[in-house]
Amino acid sequence: MLTTLAALMRLINSINKIIGKITSWLSLGIVLVCFWVVFERYVLGSTQLWAQDLYVWLNGAMFTAVAAFALFRGDHVRVDIFYRPASTRFKAIADLIGVCVFLLPFMWVVYYYGMPFVQRSWNLLENSANVGGMPGLYILKSFIIVFAVLVALQGLAMAIRSLLVLGKREDLIPSDFSYSAHGDGTIKE
Repeated sequence: MLTTLAALMRLINSINKIIGKITSWLSLGIVLVCFWVVFERYVLGSTQLWAQDLYVWLNGAMFTAVAAFALFRGDHVRVDIFYRPASTRFKAIADLIGVCVFLLPFMWVVYYYGMPFVQRSWNLLENSANVGGMPGLYILKSFIIVFAVLVALQGLAMAIRSLLVLGKREDLIPSDFSYSAHGDGTIKE
């Protein structure tokens, strides 16, 4: 049973690492498009509204898609004054409570209330509200659901990690997801 849970945890971590590493490259696209918009506006004296939409949309897509990767890496804000010096067992209990009481219910709320919003956008094949703006706003809005699902899955992986620690099976936890890898806010690779 615990080995099956550990395998599920590793699968979730792998999915979020792949998605996180790929979508983090959108930051380069954001910088390049933003640079082009500024160059176009101030040097060429014109602007394309779709390009202005593009860097904002890339930003939204990137941050919603990498949120679970940041959770995997331990990059989200915590009350480190209590968490960092705590024992591994305390961290496991705190994470298990945090995931079950806060993270998973909140992701359910985001999913539940976001889904009709996204579905309506898809039904309308919604585009930018700006005349001459980007088409396909419904694709961007879909990242709300991507965010909720990926973060909920990573929360499940955190809960499994906590259960493995509490069940004294830390040997089943990959080194890049262990509490020692996240204790000082960095990952050992």
